[in-house]
Amino acid sequence: MKAKKVVIVGAGLGGLQCGYILSKEGYNVTIVEKNNQIGGCLQTFVRNGCVFDAGVHYFGSMGNGEPLNYLFNYFGLTKKLNLKKLDTNAFDVIDILGNKYNYAQGFDNFSKTLTEYFPQEKNAITLYTNKLVEIGEYLNKLLKGNITRDANGMLINDYFYQNTFNFINSLTNNEKLRNVLAGLNTLYTGVPDSSPLYTHGIINYSLIQSAWRVVDGGNVISKALSEQIIKNGGKIIINSEVVKFINDSNNNITHVKLKNNEEITADYFISNINPASTIKLTDANLLRAVYKNRINSLEQTFPMFSLYIVFKENAFKYFNYNYYRYNNQNVWGSVTYSENTWPEGYMMYTPATSKPSEFAESMIVLTYMKYSEVAKWESTSVGKRGQEYNDFKANKAEKLISEISKIFPDIKNKIKTYYTSTPLTYRDYTGTINGSAYGILKDSNNPLRTYILPRTKIHNLLLTGQNINIHGILGVSVGSILTCAEFVGFDYLLKKVKDAQ
Repeated sequence: MKAKKVVIVGAGLGGLQCGYILSKEGYNVTIVEKNNQIGGCLQTFVRNGCVFDAGVHYFGSMGNGEPLNYLFNYFGLTKKLNLKKLDTNAFDVIDILGNKYNYAQGFDNFSKTLTEYFPQEKNAITLYTNKLVEIGEYLNKLLKGNITRDANGMLINDYFYQNTFNFINSLTNNEKLRNVLAGLNTLYTGVPDSSPLYTHGIINYSLIQSAWRVVDGGNVISKALSEQIIKNGGKIIINSEVVKFINDSNNNITHVKLKNNEEITADYFISNINPASTIKLTDANLLRAVYKNRINSLEQTFPMFSLYIVFKENAFKYFNYNYYRYNNQNVWGSVTYSENTWPEGYMMYTPATSKPSEFAESMIVLTYMKYSEVAKWESTSVGKRGQEYNDFKANKAEKLISEISKIFPDIKNKIKTYYTSTPLTYRDYTGTINGSAYGILKDSNNPLRTYILPRTKIHNLLLTGQNINIHGILGVSVGSILTCAEFVGFDYLLKKVKDAQ
């Protein structure tokens, strides 16, 4: 029997994982990527001999038997990654106006450490930690096949309807502890009115369970997946932008049209780009107006400004944790900055390298940036945005470095050079709308509105990536399972994952 053909648009993690699964299951897979480098948020770049990650800075649950390790065993990745575990007693440091609080790995250790800062709040901290474990158990049960989807393929649970801000506030009246517990909301663009507890819970659960960096950059993940896809008979085409999904009279997609007018036919199509961007590539009459209006009206998560610092040799010591700084007592306020208050907060870390040294080669600093600040250059492309744009970035970088100097007073003298990226850079390299850091903003007030199913109203067009399930390495990996389950069956695929252990 002739193998069914599948075209996957976008070679980000979700697209590559779907390509891996389906090529392994005998499908004829072609992945089409518009950039010259695969990986999406896994992309890396080299400046002054230093490797910088574009999007994946650290992730959790990679210890033996933990959820991401469990999935990566199936994808053949576990033994191919050189990982560095972050400090057990402080994988993240939360700095709120100079008051520092350590996030420790291991749930008992996490609870014990926070209780030392807030001895009168032991019960609240225990309740919080237990809730994270409870949410994590839901994920574990799902991956072991003990949770079934509803008739529409949804996995909506009560945690999607619970609000993170309200949940934390229900535990304690201690404002400092409330802010410490919400200290990682940069990892999902935390919004008090709408951030679901499920998003907060899965992210914090996975990192507290165990936190890791990929040594020498995350592109080793995309490289390993692509090699196996090709070994399975699949193809990956780079520098090829899809500009249209072409359909027949039965409203099935028949082929994609590329920017160079080449056409690629297939039986099925998977889009690993934002659902709103996917809709723009389809015929206007293929999807109902109510569906298109819903997708197009969804709010995107906030974009970031990134600073990439190269240090002078043996000048700045490596620190094996991430540092989150808030210049305001309210950690939820960083997305509402004004020109005078920017940056109200930032995250920074020193990447792990395979070179044996106590010193860091580089540092990455991330902070929120409103797209409106760079919208005037949105019709330009990388490297062709003009001197005004370069001056704008340099001014932002110098202001951010001055902020970091409050933590590391002598850092300016240790910097050899630096590079920057704005939401426009991220938009152009990852294809996200307006450089959104994490795709669609989830809403606890109406989770069904922001929950995106892999299936679309077009019979042979499916979705994958960070907007399916939740974002992040773990979230996207689960999402790729949900997408490919539409081809091979949910129970069948989960058994394959289990058999790979």
